Amino acid sequence: MTDQSKIDRKVAKRVSLIERANDAFGLRNLGPASVPSELPETRTRQPKAVVEPALTPEPAPSSEKPADAAPPQKPELPPVALSGPLQAIDRDRLREAGLIVPEDPVSALLEEFRIVKRDLIADARAVRDARQRRILMSSPHTGEGKTYCAVNLAIALAAENDVEVLLVDADVIRPSAARRLGIEAECGLMDALANPDIRPETLAVKTDIDGLFVLPAGTTGPRDAELLASERTGEILSRLTRGAPNRFVIFDTPPALAASPAAELAAHVGQAVLVVRADETSRAALDDARQLLSACPNMKLLLNAARFSPTGRQFGEYYGAAEL
Repeated sequence: MTDQSKIDRKVAKRVSLIERANDAFGLRNLGPASVPSELPETRTRQPKAVVEPALTPEPAPSSEKPADAAPPQKPELPPVALSGPLQAIDRDRLREAGLIVPEDPVSALLEEFRIVKRDLIADARAVRDARQRRILMSSPHTGEGKTYCAVNLAIALAAENDVEVLLVDADVIRPSAARRLGIEAECGLMDALANPDIRPETLAVKTDIDGLFVLPAGTTGPRDAELLASERTGEILSRLTRGAPNRFVIFDTPPALAASPAAELAAHVGQAVLVVRADETSRAALDDARQLLSACPNMKLLLNAARFSPTGRQFGEYYGAAEL
């Protein structure tokens, strides 16, 4: 048996994988990697252009105002003062015509018109609108007493403290309100309507009855109805009440069923008083007149020449009764 211990064994050298790869591919013959003495110039890297986002332009200021912004207030126009000539009123003429005389003792007639004016004043003060202080007086037909009532109402209303009353003779067909008071004037309402250069307040005659002014009808003509229907009418009426919260304007107009001016003026007033005569004015005529004046939102009925009162009331007796 061979002694294995005597056999010269060659100790196999372990070869790594890297060395065997060098032997297989001849990598051992390769010298060390040479490094060039001069390196190629490196290119200067250009900075990348930075694209900035486009700026959103600021919105232009809007001309529209926020919904909650208060609307601009219009400058207040200066008040208009009535500045016509002064004329005295003949008291005897008032008594002869059966009208109210301011200096006379309280009568039943005055008490009746005190009730009428109180209702008109209450409605005017309840609604803060200049139109409520413009009062139209008319009737269905002639002869029902509208001018008589208009003049008495104006005198009674002027007796109120701190109140001005302008009685306008708007019955341009048959003007009579100024004549009943004895006022004579050439120019008036129709002249101001025809000529824009005329200020109507300068034509309002100041009477010696405290607080009472009268604007006569003026020069009348065939185109009076067209002038009353023009925009100039609204301008004049607004001017007559501008800046005067205690001024009432009473219009004595033609009968509603006889001429058109009453219907034209009804669109410019806040209250209308329709005068009817007891036992004479028919219901049909009353309904037709109300329809023609329907542009006025507040219409009242005044019964004239009534010979009795359903409630038995009588005014004026208390003031004239002697003390017992």
